[in-house]
Amino acid sequence: MSCKSCSSGGGKPNGCRTNGTCSTSGCNKLEVYDWLANIDLPGGQQPYDILEVRFKNSRKEFFRNAEKLNIQVGDIVVVNASSGVDVGLVSIVGELARIQVSKKTKDFKPLESRKIVRIANQKDIDLWIKARSQEKELMYKARTLAINLGLQMKISDVEYQGDMSKATFYYTAEGRVDFRQLIKDMAGEFRMRIEMKQIGSRQESARLGGIGSCGRELCCSTWLTDFRSVSTSAARYQQLSLNPQKLAGQCGKLKCCLNFELDAYLEGLKNFPKTETRLKTQKGDAYHVKTDVFKHTMWYAYRGENELYPLKPERVKEIIEANKTGEKPSDLKDYQIREEVIEEVVGYSNVVGQDSVNRFEKSFKKGKNKNQRRKKKPTQSK
Repeated sequence: MSCKSCSSGGGKPNGCRTNGTCSTSGCNKLEVYDWLANIDLPGGQQPYDILEVRFKNSRKEFFRNAEKLNIQVGDIVVVNASSGVDVGLVSIVGELARIQVSKKTKDFKPLESRKIVRIANQKDIDLWIKARSQEKELMYKARTLAINLGLQMKISDVEYQGDMSKATFYYTAEGRVDFRQLIKDMAGEFRMRIEMKQIGSRQESARLGGIGSCGRELCCSTWLTDFRSVSTSAARYQQLSLNPQKLAGQCGKLKCCLNFELDAYLEGLKNFPKTETRLKTQKGDAYHVKTDVFKHTMWYAYRGENELYPLKPERVKEIIEANKTGEKPSDLKDYQIREEVIEEVVGYSNVVGQDSVNRFEKSFKKGKNKNQRRKKKPTQSK
């Protein structure tokens, strides 16, 4: 089966026209590749009856296939909810679902989990599409009600339940918000059950999506599921300037990608000496300026001078050991890295003279000489 917006199951797409590869709350959001799909189970073993169902954006839950329905990845199913039923898309089945259950949940009890009611029919899908199409208008009305009450909160997203009997509003706020009156107003206005959920800035960016400074879609909205804390020390270890405009993402927090290469930097910095140690020479004390982990180079400079001296960490350790014994080198120039200048010889020959700027001047001069001779001939005959 397929959704109306991008027709991932085949056919002519009606919405984004990307044939199932959209990422704005579409078919490819936090997709999982089932690498165990083609593996046959041992004889007599029953397939795992717990399935993972994905709802709007990144919300996923596990349900039990108690009726032993023939459900495949991509099918739209109707599942039990806290009140009524909900509609979602099956994202994982089989043994990979067993791995996800053990990884994502603790003390999971299959018999107490909610059940899959049926595979969605056309009536369920039409109601589901209608609910999704009305979510944006519902969010704008809720924002208006919140502004009229003077609440310091931002309603960033809303999610209808599949049977349109309940709506969940996701909001961000700096502190605690008393929204009891807001719930009463929305229940009277929309005639349905209302649920409010407060989320953080990172979760808001994950739900809304967007394009990062790298030119790709946000990691939190495509594949990143756990949001680890990012500190400014991660930027210091990577020798990055502490500029909040460059280090902050669309959520206003430090970028999650600062943690991606942090382990490699920490492993490489183990072979470097401490940067707080001064190098004592006869010329004066040298201070550490910067470090390049990949080039395996440290730069030092004297106070009041602009010249930098590149040193290998081994040479820096030699100077530190010499300072401990009371010895002082004469200058850091004796220990700095010598850059070898290699002259590259371009091996080509000018065969037809195409690199000459004045290669056409000879032909022009020949033409001028012929014209001059023609003009002189009648004067000579006279």
